[in-house]
Amino acid sequence: MSLESEEECLCPLEGIIEVISKKWALLVIAVIGNRGKIRFSEIMRELPGISPKTLTERLRELEAAGLVKRKIYPEVPPRVEYSLTEDGVELRKLIKPLLEWVASRKGLRSNQSPCLI
Repeated sequence: MSLESEEECLCPLEGIIEVISKKWALLVIAVIGNRGKIRFSEIMRELPGISPKTLTERLRELEAAGLVKRKIYPEVPPRVEYSLTEDGVELRKLIKPLLEWVASRKGLRSNQSPCLI
């Protein structure tokens, strides 16, 4: 078997890799996935150190990529909840081993980190 036949075209991955490789993106997916539905302020509490601006940017990018959905409830004051789309759930399952590996390298157990899946 030649090396050429083992190569894969990674071009379609370019856009999604750009989104999920940004700081906080995978952790935002993990937190939303852990809770099912979650509000902005709750994500902020789960991810100490993330700024409101950065969280807003990541949520918008993840929504545009089709990984996160945003639901606005017509209440006063308005309530907004975030959840994972089917693609987001699938990605979460795929990144779980990566997050577990990172935690093991830091000597953490999965119940010590709020972000682990």
